[in-house]
Amino acid sequence: MAVTEIETIFAEDGALAAVISGYKPRLAQIEMAETIISAIKSQQNLIAEAGTGTGKTFAYLIPAILSGKKVIVSTGTKNLQDQLFNKDLPLIRKALARYPFRASLLKGRANYLCTYRLDQALNTAFGYSQDDAQALANIKAWSKRTKNGDISEIADVHEADPVWLHATSTADNCLGQNCPDYEDCFLNKARKQAQEADLVVVNHHLLCADWSIRETGFGELLPAPEVVIIDEAHQLADTASNFLGVTVTGNQLQELADDTLAEYFTDAKDMPDLRTACEDLQHEVKDLRLAFGLELRRGDWQEIVDNPKIVAGLESLQKQLARLTDQLERAALRSHGLESCFERAEELDSQLEMLINDQDGQWIKWYETYSKSFALSRTPLDIAKEFRQFMKRHSATWIFTSATLSVANKFHHFANSLGLNGALTDSWESPFDYAHQALFYHPRGLPQPSDPEFTDKIIDFVLPVLKASQGRAFFLFTSHRALQRAAQLLEDKIAYPLLVQGSRSKGVLLEEFKKSGQAVLLATASFWEGVDVRGDALSCVIIDKLPFASPGDPVLKARMAAMEKQGRNPFFEHQLPSAIIMLRQGVGRLIRDVDDRGVLMVCDPRLLKRAYGQMFLDSLPAMKRSRELADVEGFFSSEDRS
Repeated sequence: MAVTEIETIFAEDGALAAVISGYKPRLAQIEMAETIISAIKSQQNLIAEAGTGTGKTFAYLIPAILSGKKVIVSTGTKNLQDQLFNKDLPLIRKALARYPFRASLLKGRANYLCTYRLDQALNTAFGYSQDDAQALANIKAWSKRTKNGDISEIADVHEADPVWLHATSTADNCLGQNCPDYEDCFLNKARKQAQEADLVVVNHHLLCADWSIRETGFGELLPAPEVVIIDEAHQLADTASNFLGVTVTGNQLQELADDTLAEYFTDAKDMPDLRTACEDLQHEVKDLRLAFGLELRRGDWQEIVDNPKIVAGLESLQKQLARLTDQLERAALRSHGLESCFERAEELDSQLEMLINDQDGQWIKWYETYSKSFALSRTPLDIAKEFRQFMKRHSATWIFTSATLSVANKFHHFANSLGLNGALTDSWESPFDYAHQALFYHPRGLPQPSDPEFTDKIIDFVLPVLKASQGRAFFLFTSHRALQRAAQLLEDKIAYPLLVQGSRSKGVLLEEFKKSGQAVLLATASFWEGVDVRGDALSCVIIDKLPFASPGDPVLKARMAAMEKQGRNPFFEHQLPSAIIMLRQGVGRLIRDVDDRGVLMVCDPRLLKRAYGQMFLDSLPAMKRSRELADVEGFFSSEDRS
């Protein structure tokens, strides 16, 4: 695996040019690939930041394949997984015909059909709604023709449909080797393929699950890699933090009761106390949800402690779960299904005890409510030490890459969050000509973000920009409340299609946006990153506020308090760097191709009025900047002449 091979493959008349129409070599891409080769050879961990348009996917995949080592590539989302496996790797396979390799796609178990659970659902004594019954029938028909059981294949049952709970398994309810369908299990087959592959494509959730979840019945979740490549690495610390914690949800408890009842009707009808324990637990789950109130919120554990109604509901829930666990222990010998339910009940009972009585200062405890459920959680204050140990267990070379890993050209925040002491660092700027392709507009006279009428007031600044851009804009918000208020204000004030996040699925909204060519899309967090709209359809990105995390978030509050106790500055060490990376992600939606042009508008006056604003500015691409609306109008009018 020599540097000269990389130069040949990426050359103007090289292997990639032979399979990609209009291919042009990019110096940053070649340099990044060469740096990754050196890191793999020297077995040194690497933090590699590559600006939008660098072509980082090919820059890490090709060295990984040429290395001949066992490689795991982890991406931020399942959509990115599918794109990498179904689009990028086939092109590379064609280009590198001289270097054959076996690749495998592996997702979490909830993405694979469980034929045992499906048959159990179809044969249950419980009734289903007409829609659910039809969906299960569609899944059954598809189950007879699918080869890999990936639920994303089936078009007429959406992946997010709750009915999949009856046709997929969880770590809790999987019977493992005791399952009668074990030999034909789609998840089992996918994991075997992963063990045999040279390169396995996973996502961060699955990587962290392999790290934190004790699984039985399938052996090792992921193969032992020699190289681990983390794409969209800026997301990893948050994902890892969630998996290292403990969460008990109302849905988990309801599913335990449902599954136990299904097993009761099959193998334990002579144990009426078991049925009663299930039904009583279901009632307690509903009562506890009601005790939290109707509002959907996320709060600190102290709010539970201070509310006698919730405390009483939690105590009753714990007693009923213990009662069901006792009943299941007596019934466990009846069937593998009941034995599995008993093990789940024991685990949930233990986790609930841990959550209620844990006084360890190393954890943040908090809760979240949903329309029909709740989550009780504890999250580690710091994952750096645990992640270092995880990396040592996988004695591999680790490559971390993303377009947004640095803050003002320094990697301290990212490296410290994962304990990456001694890792090499390098970065490559985007090849796009931001100075000519983009304009950064920050008007005078903007209201303060603390102003209760902030959203109302910035609309007056935004409207002339939308007129100049003729729609074609993403309007990104830091809160759902601001988004909804802006939607009300803009509804009768713009002549362009108005698309609002939440009104339809993300994919449908994006397709409508692209087709329209003049739409204005209002969105929050999920549209700040991982969204790729090329061409004229997106020519303006407007951001309401600097994306600082909500100071009322219980996890953030606890983390900040812990840092203060250690004599550290939580604002400059955590809040500010996180906000800068988030802003960089939002700005990254604007220019996605060499021919794209666009205006960035940030409506937060703190950019210039607070000292830390300069750190945001230093972290953004080198665009022309203006405070004059006339320059925005001139920028867009020049499109007609260009």
